[in-house]
Formats: sequence, structure tokens, C-alpha cells
Amino acid sequence: MKVGFIGLGIMGAPMAGHLIKGGHDLFLNTRTNVPGDLIAAGGIACGSAAEVARKADVIITMVPNTPDVEAVLFAEGGVSEGLSKGKIVVDMSSISPLETKRFAEKIKALGCDYLDAPVSGGEVGAKAASLTIMVGGSRVVFEKVKPLFDLMGKNVTLVGGNGDGQTTKVANQIIVALTIEAVGEALLFAAKAGADPANVRKALMGGFASSRILEVHGERMLHRQFDPGFRIELHQKDLNLALSSARALGLSLPNTATAQELFNACAAHGGSKWDHSGMVRALEAMANHQIGGK
Repeated sequence: MKVGFIGLGIMGAPMAGHLIKGGHDLFLNTRTNVPGDLIAAGGIACGSAAEVARKADVIITMVPNTPDVEAVLFAEGGVSEGLSKGKIVVDMSSISPLETKRFAEKIKALGCDYLDAPVSGGEVGAKAASLTIMVGGSRVVFEKVKPLFDLMGKNVTLVGGNGDGQTTKVANQIIVALTIEAVGEALLFAAKAGADPANVRKALMGGFASSRILEVHGERMLHRQFDPGFRIELHQKDLNLALSSARALGLSLPNTATAQELFNACAAHGGSKWDHSGMVRALEAMANHQIGGK
């Protein structure tokens, strides 16, 4: 396929790389310079999102936040200026479900199709092409794009209509944040009580408390490895979506709010760009005790 990819950051660059390796023509655009390795692999740099849309049949966006998606799609020089009937826009960013529905309607009014397809798996999953991809849109359009999704992810699910992919991602981020908090509390409790937290983690990995977060982020906590990964500031953004949507729905998410406050505490101490497993540092500060390291 002729594929456009806009947003070549920590996640987007390896995702685009997998599409090039899969034999597709890639037209690339990002805020700064297109990475040289993607150009060397056969990617074609474009000067604007509109140029990407003119040259590609499927246009993928992977940018940080709702306003960024809106700008890429509809600002001057944006995707909408380069679209013609029959093209497909796929937003793989993690943004507002409500705004996603509005963006989809505007793209459809131009005679094009729209999928929201946020991902989970972080930088590791992007590099390994093992992302979980949660898709909202029509099944017909989903089936057209699925060969591209399969090059980037392992667990690809059509959840429902436009916006449902983003709703699923928000739910995912609630679970991830609360599980990071639980793992942090558990290992901190073990360390403060005098047990070896590494051995505690090893034991828990064989039981009902086992999880991918205990495996990966538990190890980060033990070894003080808080380079992202997935930045705290991005998880704050996702939990803001959860909490604002919950208010609109008349729903209380008390533990989500607590997790957000712990992220806020990390950010207040200069940690907005730490990996989200760094939430444990807020817990450690309150306990005046550190899980691992010196």
C-alpha cells in the first residue's frame, strides 16, 4: 500500500519502520526531521501533512495529544487539505473519545474513512511489533487496514464504532496506572518490612498476582531504571481523559484519581519525563524508604 505516517517519535518511528520492512511505500512527516534510518530504508520525507495525504492511500497519525491530532488533520497544511475521496485516515494516538467522534465525522464528510486505533505496549512493543491495537470504526475499513496493523502489533481487535478504540485505550490506561501503583506499594511494603524485594517479586511472578507490569516495571523499580518507556506526562494526559470523561458520565473513579495525584507529585519533583513506573518514587518519598538501589 501507499501509506502515510505522521508523528515519528519514540513509538511512531519503529512502527513506521515495520511498515517499510513489510514492503509498503511510506510517506513520512514529523515535527522535526524524519529519522535518517527510515529514509535509508526507503521512506520518503514530505514537507507537510497535506503532502503525505496527497501521496498516500492510508494516512496514519501518531502524535501526543488531542490538540495535536486536530492540528495535524485540520490546520493549514494538514491532512484534510490533501485528502481525496476513498482515502483512509487512521489515528493511532491516544486522545479524547468524544473528540475522536467529531474528527471522524469531519473526515467522513470529505468522502474518506476514519479509524481510531490507539495502541498499548510502549516503546518495547513498538520496536518488537507486539503492540496491542484497539480499533474503532467500520469492519469493512478495518479489514482493509488490518494487514498494516498486523505488521505493528500482535493483538489487534475491532472494538466497535468510531471512538470505541479510544475508550478502550482509556480503560487500558486506568488498569496500567492502578497496577503500577499496586506493584509499587507491594514492593515498598516488602522492602520496608525487611524482605528482599527482588525475591518477593520473583515469588509473586509465580502466583495469582503475576502481571506484565510486575514483570517489567517491578524490575525497573528494583534497578532504578526510570528512563522512558512511556513518560509520566503522557500517562497524566490519559488519566485526565479518564477523569474528565467520568465527570461527563456522572461516574466516580476514586483510585484513578489517586494514581493521577501520585503522577502529579512526581511531576512536581521534576519527573514528568520519567517512565510511568517512576510513580513508585512518590510512594517512596512518603515512606522515606527506597525499594532498590542505594
